[in-house]
Amino acid sequence: MAFEKPYPILLSLLLALLSHSVAAQASKNLPWGSVLTAGENGSFWPSSSDDYAFGFKQIEKTNGFLLAIWFNKIPENTIVWSAKNDIGDALVVSKGSKVEIKSDGWLQLLDPKGSQIWSGGNSGSGDVGYAQMLDTGNFVLFGQRSQPLWQSFDHPTDTILPGQVLNSPSEIVSRYSQNNFSTGKFQLRLQEDGNLVLRTTHSPSTAANLPYWNSAALGDGFSLVFNQTGSIFVQSSNKSIAAKLSLNAPSTQDFYHRAIIDYDGVFKHYIYPKGNSTSAGSWPMSWSVYSNIPEDICSNITDRQGSGACGFNSYCTFDSGMKSCLCPYGYIFIDPNDVMKGCKQNFAPQSCNGTSSEAHLFNFTEMEQINFPGPDYDYFTPVGEDWCRQACLDDCHCALVVFRDGECWKVSLPLRNGKNVSSFGGKALIKIRKDNYSPLNPEIIYVKNDRSKLIIIGSTLLGSSVFLNLLLSVAVCVVVYWFGHSNHKKPEVGSVKPRMNLRNFTYKELMEGTNGFAEELGRGAFSTVYKGVLPDIPGNLVAVKKLKMVNENEKEFEAEVSAIGQTHHRNLVQLLGFCNEGEHRLLVYEFMSKGTLASFLFEGERPSWYQRVQIAIGTAKGLLYLHEECRSQIIHCDIKPQNVLLDDSYTAKISDFGLAKLLMIDQTVTTTAIRGTKGYVAAEWFKNKPITMKVDVYSFGVLLVELICCRKSFDVNVEDENKMVLIDWAYDCLHHWRLDLLVEEDKEAQIDIKSFGEYLKIGIWCVQEDPSARPTMKQVVQMLEGFMDVPNPPDLPSFANEC
Repeated sequence: MAFEKPYPILLSLLLALLSHSVAAQASKNLPWGSVLTAGENGSFWPSSSDDYAFGFKQIEKTNGFLLAIWFNKIPENTIVWSAKNDIGDALVVSKGSKVEIKSDGWLQLLDPKGSQIWSGGNSGSGDVGYAQMLDTGNFVLFGQRSQPLWQSFDHPTDTILPGQVLNSPSEIVSRYSQNNFSTGKFQLRLQEDGNLVLRTTHSPSTAANLPYWNSAALGDGFSLVFNQTGSIFVQSSNKSIAAKLSLNAPSTQDFYHRAIIDYDGVFKHYIYPKGNSTSAGSWPMSWSVYSNIPEDICSNITDRQGSGACGFNSYCTFDSGMKSCLCPYGYIFIDPNDVMKGCKQNFAPQSCNGTSSEAHLFNFTEMEQINFPGPDYDYFTPVGEDWCRQACLDDCHCALVVFRDGECWKVSLPLRNGKNVSSFGGKALIKIRKDNYSPLNPEIIYVKNDRSKLIIIGSTLLGSSVFLNLLLSVAVCVVVYWFGHSNHKKPEVGSVKPRMNLRNFTYKELMEGTNGFAEELGRGAFSTVYKGVLPDIPGNLVAVKKLKMVNENEKEFEAEVSAIGQTHHRNLVQLLGFCNEGEHRLLVYEFMSKGTLASFLFEGERPSWYQRVQIAIGTAKGLLYLHEECRSQIIHCDIKPQNVLLDDSYTAKISDFGLAKLLMIDQTVTTTAIRGTKGYVAAEWFKNKPITMKVDVYSFGVLLVELICCRKSFDVNVEDENKMVLIDWAYDCLHHWRLDLLVEEDKEAQIDIKSFGEYLKIGIWCVQEDPSARPTMKQVVQMLEGFMDVPNPPDLPSFANEC
């Protein structure tokens, strides 16, 4: 018995000696004294299944590290917890920092000099027996009797995981942005009264504004539960469910789960198929939003204090579970890398000095369905739109007016709570300077020498005199004209054209970027597309479209390019810039890595049913934006699989929109020559009838049927001639309810045959011969997403047989 006492001491010494070699080994029991060092290989402790890891994670594109927990098996390595300082910001440490499990109950973070910068644990609670990174994503310090002394689940940051419970009062707080782990402006809080709320903070203080969503559950002892089956709910003390947040999610055995108060203010439940899952079906191998609260954050945040869901002077759009913040026309982001800082006017504001009215120098840009619901400072009704416009022009404090059905609201800077609301029924009229010239926008002068600089400086110094400003403006125009023509109108490389957020490239720059237009990506009747590399473009890769036929009017060309450049939507290919130099007309687009939908759909293996449905919905939403939501209505005129491109995540993006007007500017809507592609062209093109947005609806209907059937609209290689025209054959199958004939080789579609039938009916409605019988794209989107019933379509139009 006398020999028993030394054994615990010897064991502790052995464990301490072994601690230097435990990094990156399968985490079972990590003894006190275990150390990790930031920047070293294997500076983490994985869970036994390797699903999670605890350690140092380098922040993307920086030299900083976070002490964090992350998903360890998926390429994204998504962070779910990180150590934070006293004000709630994530602690960013440098290479050489260390974390150590202390024997006295602490988890200690030290800088490279050995000074403590953070600690977690319970001093004096008893010696640590060991630590462990659990397969639940919870990092725990255990006592010598295996009792938990400290665990990351009790100190959540912005994320909760299955098995995690938050008891009232508690909260999680969003990060500032995707890669900025500082404290954001959104909170999810389980209050003392049991009510679960989402709210913004009154930045820069941490005081909270009124909730923009709440569970309406009140009572004592409530908890927010994320259980092991993947359901999220508020639970009362008697274990009953008081509020349902996300139920019936796919199994946690087949999917990773996480729920986060995201940096955009939406509480999202994400899922990700596990690599060994055989029942994940058609879910993409990426994080997918299973549910989100609220459904539309843009409409939910209406506080009179603060900027709203986005920054001041910007407006919010919400699409496919993602929030976007945009600047109104005439405004630019204060910091393009931080859109939450809001926007600023890109022109000199209307003067209020009282010496002279500047009303004649300003005009309005209409933004349909855009609202800035407060606080407005003046209101009139009933009035006409012209009266409303003039009232704002005569008021130097008025930045915009919102007009709807005889109601007129005046709004001053800063603009707040801006949002795109399809049900609004009104519009915002943004007041901008007509010529957009001001000392705030000097890029309209090509700064080539000291004389140009003197012009800008002189304009600033003489700004107090209206007469001298007018005189100077004339002089500036003369000088700009002289510089432009004496240099053969060669714009500065990379300059930004006024009134456009687009780069103005030189032909030489694009020639070099495409290596002499060497790599062709595709071609059509009016253009050829080449792959290019431009170092100062995000991602470097671009697609350069060389137009073969364009109107020679330079101003009209740039006006149409400007209209295209002002479109911003998740499902549109982004125009980055253009070249308008002599006979050369080129457009520069973002590069789409997965190519065309035609290649994806008709070449290689059959895409999954889920992917095809998401592509159909994305394409429909892109068309809806072009038809009803962008500033100038755009009819595409050539919707087909070759003009739908796919990005890295297989998100559908429409290309070539607006090209019809670029190529044929001088033609009217009713007399435009036939555009489009055989099999996708509506009847009105052949009957000299007005061309409206319903031609795009027709083409989309053909595209939709191609997507769900995974077959070309017209195929001469089909043995049965009754099946050559897909629309005809599909309608016959629908008429006799033999949908099985359309999905004979598509097991996924067979499983979801009811949805297949609904989508097919939508396609048939879209190809009706009478344009007025076709739905709008808004109705199409609502039917595709299940928010509107799909009635049975009438007989198939005879025109479809001619395609």
